[in-house]
Amino acid sequence: MSYRIAVIGGTGPQGKGLGYRFARHGHTVVLGSRAAEKAVPVAAEVTERLAGVDGAGEVTGASNVDACAGADVVLLAIPYDGHDELVATLPLDDTIVVSCVNPLAFDKQGPSGRVVDGGEGSAAESAQRIAAGSRVVGAFHHVSAVTLWGDADFLDEEDILVVGDDVEAKQVVMELARSVTGRDGVDAGKLRLARQLEPLTAVLISINKRYKTHSGVRISGL
Repeated sequence: MSYRIAVIGGTGPQGKGLGYRFARHGHTVVLGSRAAEKAVPVAAEVTERLAGVDGAGEVTGASNVDACAGADVVLLAIPYDGHDELVATLPLDDTIVVSCVNPLAFDKQGPSGRVVDGGEGSAAESAQRIAAGSRVVGAFHHVSAVTLWGDADFLDEEDILVVGDDVEAKQVVMELARSVTGRDGVDAGKLRLARQLEPLTAVLISINKRYKTHSGVRISGL
């Protein structure tokens, strides 16, 4: 099934890379930015990258608010700083919202996960609290922007871990994971487990720095 996907923060590396992957496999994508004039040239760059790809979906640029209009799925690919304020401005009622936001901190010792709501919350849960009429799912936290923008048709050595409380919404996002890895995402449990998934990204960044690579997550035993 093909979806209309709004990527909020679609001009950043993660948002652009995910937008490219979704469009590459037939979905219609609107890259959002605070200003439409910033999103339009990035959409053109992605469209150019898709030249010659059979069945690719259309990619356009718009303001964040306009990108949400008519979207089946809204992906939040935004920094954690300013996250709550931005989410509050978006029309997200009755929409599946995917959060790949990673609240991270950096100091002399390297990356670490930031504590959200005293350890009893996450960016994904904050989005659900603010956009109470939406259905929030956490996913795509651990995919490198570099590999997303790479040449491989699928990142088939990785798994997409998906958490959420709405079964139907989670199933849609697990299906969307096929655009990235070539197979369904892994049902990793309830939305509150985003508290573990989001800071795990800091571990991958540390691995990447030490081994000069772009690591991901793969689940064995399935």
